[in-house]
Amino acid sequence: MGKFEKGNAGRPKGAKNKVNTQMRDLIQQLFDANFDTIQEDLESLEPKDRLKFMTDLLPYLLPKLQSTTYSQRIDLDSMSEDDLDLLINKIVNQ
Repeated sequence: MGKFEKGNAGRPKGAKNKVNTQMRDLIQQLFDANFDTIQEDLESLEPKDRLKFMTDLLPYLLPKLQSTTYSQRIDLDSMSEDDLDLLINKIVNQ
């Protein structure tokens, strides 16, 4: 193993957690092996309970979306009239 260097501990950025990956694989195998039974059970549920079941499972099946913000400030005073018109049109037509 290499020498410990400050700031380089842990998994590399973007690397997947092995335990989470293994757990997702196990859950997928469970669903694959029991799909027909799960489908029958779902059909017997009330619509609100069926929806709750599905929404509770989504975090395990789909990656969570990260919220993003745009933090760069646009200096409107320094923009030309043509650039301002283009910006306005783009905003209005979205």
